Amino acid sequence: MSDEIVDIEPVVQLADAPLNGQSEVPEPAWSDSPRLKFDFSKLILPVSILIAAVLISGAILFANSNRSRNDETGAFVPVKADINVKNVPFLGGEKAKVVVVEFGDYQCPFCKRYFDNTQAALIKEYGNRIKFVWKDYAFLGQESLWSAQAARCANDQGKFWEYHDYLYSHQGAENAGVFSKVNLKKFAAALGLNTQEFNSCLDSDKHLATVQAETKEGSAIGVNGTPATFINGYLVADNAGNSVGAAPFGVFKAIVDRELNK
Repeated sequence: MSDEIVDIEPVVQLADAPLNGQSEVPEPAWSDSPRLKFDFSKLILPVSILIAAVLISGAILFANSNRSRNDETGAFVPVKADINVKNVPFLGGEKAKVVVVEFGDYQCPFCKRYFDNTQAALIKEYGNRIKFVWKDYAFLGQESLWSAQAARCANDQGKFWEYHDYLYSHQGAENAGVFSKVNLKKFAAALGLNTQEFNSCLDSDKHLATVQAETKEGSAIGVNGTPATFINGYLVADNAGNSVGAAPFGVFKAIVDRELNK
């Protein structure tokens, strides 16, 4: 699967990432005077934007350093990532030919869009022909860590996906108390979990190390925002090597179909 770079324009705005957005640098404002007097004060914002753009592009290149660069064309060449998909929550067929891995954060609004439009469609379209794996990339703050741990506490009772779905159905503003431990315990009760076991699991940070390890694993293979999807080990990316985030379902369907037909 050496050609899994998707031929679309970069859509980094479709992924939650710790990078500031960029805006177009406006044309300098020149006076009508024959001497072309220049108002330097009007350069402050454009220059600031330009500096930010340089810093952002550098961060993207660094984050995607797991993919090699073709010395002749300068294009990014995808490198297959070694992702641990054993003993992890999954939907579909355990030994399916195509493995789809999502790195996500429960507070990420683009992950919710992905959940609503892509995950459900993949499972409906392919069923047991794919293995859909969830991996935590909890990077948006404390409530990301708590919610990720809570889903794993639910997994201890066999209800990971029920809790996973409940979190996205009740998503709110980031780190505003929506995924406080008090609320996470209420979610468990609403789903009929053994609350004593769940509360003990959450309060003891039983799964914190696992959540942190998966987030570190994601960073090591080039994840720098969510959602990030890997299909048979390759990041679904644009021509610049950046994750397509919550791109339309058809982007992912084209790759899955190609993998199934191999």
